[in-house]
Amino acid sequence: MAWCPMKPSSQRCRGVALKDEAVSALRRSETIRERCSAIARAVTDGASPHFKLDRSRLDSVAERVADLTRSRFPELRIPYHSRWRHFEAGGVDRKAELDAKFAGRNTAAIARSRIDLALVSVLLDAGAGPQWRYAEAGGGSYSRSEGLGVASFRAFMAGMFSSDAGDPYRVDAKALLRIDAATLASAFQASEANPLVGLDGRAALLRALGHALRDQPQTFTSEGQPGRLFDALTHHHTLTPQAHHGAPQVPTKHHVGAASILRLLLDAFSGIWPSGQRIDGVPVGDAWPHPHAGGSGPSAGWVPFHKLSQWLSYSLLEPFEWAGVQVNGLDALTGLPEYRNGGLLLDAGVILPRDPSAFAGRRWTAADEAIVEWRALTVALLDELAPLVRQRLGVTAEQLPLARILEGGTWGAGRQIAAELRPGGPPPLAIDSDGTIF
Repeated sequence: MAWCPMKPSSQRCRGVALKDEAVSALRRSETIRERCSAIARAVTDGASPHFKLDRSRLDSVAERVADLTRSRFPELRIPYHSRWRHFEAGGVDRKAELDAKFAGRNTAAIARSRIDLALVSVLLDAGAGPQWRYAEAGGGSYSRSEGLGVASFRAFMAGMFSSDAGDPYRVDAKALLRIDAATLASAFQASEANPLVGLDGRAALLRALGHALRDQPQTFTSEGQPGRLFDALTHHHTLTPQAHHGAPQVPTKHHVGAASILRLLLDAFSGIWPSGQRIDGVPVGDAWPHPHAGGSGPSAGWVPFHKLSQWLSYSLLEPFEWAGVQVNGLDALTGLPEYRNGGLLLDAGVILPRDPSAFAGRRWTAADEAIVEWRALTVALLDELAPLVRQRLGVTAEQLPLARILEGGTWGAGRQIAAELRPGGPPPLAIDSDGTIF
């Protein structure tokens, strides 16, 4: 709880305590599941004016996901749903290219650099729009998430996110604070002929990240390096910005919980999101009111999603594991409520609009009640879908956590069914995006 200079019984201090309680609740991963489940129960009971559910179709969705998983990973060696998969686009091992730059660096320094890359790349990974493509020098041409991943990787390798010419393979606050839409447009090859949606929003998000890093030197050093998350979560306390070379540093803690990664990200960066969602002036990020969210206390009626923060948490699993730190409790994180997973459930007829004509041709925002509800249903139904997929693949929850089902998986199946139903494969709902949520 925040310190209050007045007597604990004062009205002002009680207000501080209630505000802290609400924010804390909305940053817990279990709250995401609780509130999404409450909305799903209300829809099941017929209380929604927007959607109804046909769970009988979950079996066919599970079959689609299992079939796709087997076709992509015949030996069921399924990696995490992670930004690192997009760095492999076109069969190119870009991680090996990055690793070749790490000669002489210790384990912790390498982990920091990988976290830097993953974090800034994820923040740039919102919908690209249907027309944009990125042409890699000497390589292929990529669109959508793969294109954004490759473009952000190339920007990182070129030192775009570092203010130190002697150490280009990092991210720091000074470099982030100078990024604008024109900078991103150049790096991402965006133009009138090759439009990338949400450039202004993405640039503003990176600058907001820069401010957040600079304002928390106790965690991110005076240079504001996001890779210092590794130190915070493994109990490293080497905060000198020059400590990327030298003697090996062994973490004092060899395991970390997935929920702890998410919570630190939310505590550190909830203020960077431009959604405007606040409780008594405190930013709560990707969290939204809904009449059936339930809950108790001052956060009642709000449902958190933290989609990009969870996507980032999934994308940080491997940097921790590559550094010898085991990540526990993977299924504390939820399925990602975005247009591929949610689109799969809509296109497959599990989630059904009560009035399809009301959805046809309309553009939505993240704040619309129907979109909040759709996203909540996506989280709840992915939890119901997971055991059905595991059953068909003959694996356990430990062998196939959600992080691997998404990759195997539901995200690809959402893209697959969209391509079958609509030319170009756009999602079933059109959502206005500033590049920071979807």
